[in-house]
Amino acid sequence: MTVILVLLTFVTFLLIDHFYSRKQVVVQPALQVAGREGAPRVAPSLVGGFHVPESLRYHPGHTWALSESPSLVRVGMDDFASKLTGKVERISLPQRGQWIRQGQKVCTIHRDGAAVDMVSPIEGSVADINEAIVRNPELANKDPYGEGWLITVQSPDAKTNFRNLLGGALARWWTEESSSRLQRKMPMMLGALAQDGGVAMDNVTAHMPDQDWAALAKEFFLS
Repeated sequence: MTVILVLLTFVTFLLIDHFYSRKQVVVQPALQVAGREGAPRVAPSLVGGFHVPESLRYHPGHTWALSESPSLVRVGMDDFASKLTGKVERISLPQRGQWIRQGQKVCTIHRDGAAVDMVSPIEGSVADINEAIVRNPELANKDPYGEGWLITVQSPDAKTNFRNLLGGALARWWTEESSSRLQRKMPMMLGALAQDGGVAMDNVTAHMPDQDWAALAKEFFLS
């Protein structure tokens, strides 16, 4: 019920933002990409203790999308998801060539016997996967917007898909709302979300039992 209410609120804000701005959504091009396997460099802003780069578009399930060409999109988890998952033992990614749908499973996070799916912000065929993150899942925690990316997707209808994602003020509002909900659910972690001048610690759920963590992550990841 909580997730449904939050999503209804999100839809309301999305409609308000659409009619208020009356501007066409612009798919942001990738910034500098270092080499064939390199990840884009993005400049983050801080919202509710979590980094939210302005150049990305976000799914409410806390994954991001970045256009690298009219049909090629890079996908990853956002900083909120990275800090909520904490230290994971394994990340399962889809196979190259597999068709994924917007809002459906894109990867599975494994943490000490518990598994939680994350949803894709984009629809299309998996063009490439980040082999580095398969070998070293900690990259998702250390650099979720860079070397910790998940997959790239060939999306024939990327422009329409991007219209369904959050950007700008809506992305910041959604992150702030997620941070507030997390603090209400975990009041003992309030200090962890405000360390070092407001930056959330790397693993805010480190001391939660695994099954409790899985239920919490599924709620925030909409999976």
